[in-house]
Amino acid sequence: MTRSISEILSSLSDDEIKPVFALDLMFDTTTTTFAGDTVNSAPLYLHTGLGDLTIGSTTYTGTGSLLQISEVSEGSDISARGISIQLSGIPIDILAVALTLPYRGRVFRLKMGMLDANDTTTSLALIFTGYMDKMDIAEGPETSSMTLTAESKLINLTRPRIRRYTSENQKSLYPGDLAFDFINDLIDKPSAWGRT
Repeated sequence: MTRSISEILSSLSDDEIKPVFALDLMFDTTTTTFAGDTVNSAPLYLHTGLGDLTIGSTTYTGTGSLLQISEVSEGSDISARGISIQLSGIPIDILAVALTLPYRGRVFRLKMGMLDANDTTTSLALIFTGYMDKMDIAEGPETSSMTLTAESKLINLTRPRIRRYTSENQKSLYPGDLAFDFINDLIDKPSAWGRT
């Protein structure tokens, strides 16, 4: 469940509040093998508080000070601005599994909410959405840190859209469509258009 920024601003007048950020890292739901073990992967939900935080049907795992989030910026122009997160204290075996999973282009969402005196919140406001782009690893002897950068969805505006009027391109969008299969037969074919 999401709510507007105005609802978060109105909660600032409460007696006790704690801001919380939550991340949706939408990894594929799949099974992979690492070091002879079968590992299941699924979307990862993290938040900057402690313990588990359940909102709707989603449970976010608390990371405390292990999760750092860069500034979310906007400009007066329509430009794609990215964001990065750093997660430290990752055990090496979990890090190795993360390196084997595809992550580029997967959806990344950053949300913000306010916790009340009971450390609960009912909803989060979406403040950034984009795609996972690059993962940098700094390995230590026992634990490591990972910096993940995400690019804004506005990056799609800069990507070229190449569309060709060929049978192959049409079938990639609409399998079974035969409209362009007959184009070559029509070249140099006389047409009686407008004649009696």
